Amino acid sequence: MPIIKSAKKALRSSARKKVFNDRRKKVMKEAVKDVSKAVSAKARTEAEKLLPLAYKALDKAVKRGVIKKNAAARKKSRLVRLIKKTA
Repeated sequence: MPIIKSAKKALRSSARKKVFNDRRKKVMKEAVKDVSKAVSAKARTEAEKLLPLAYKALDKAVKRGVIKKNAAARKKSRLVRLIKKTA
């Protein structure tokens, strides 16, 4: 445990940030999972409707620094490719 006052504050701050980052990551993963479930259920129109929500979640994760820009781009690309494969 930290002894110095600034280290204690840093610990509190990082714990708070962890909560926000975990929440953002969970939303992102669920959005991606929803799209892939719709694709596996052969519901292409449903997957296309869920795609903008997944994009939004990925972009917000990038904006907050949860994932990197290229990781989000890769995930978006794979989702679109997955949907197009069902055609």
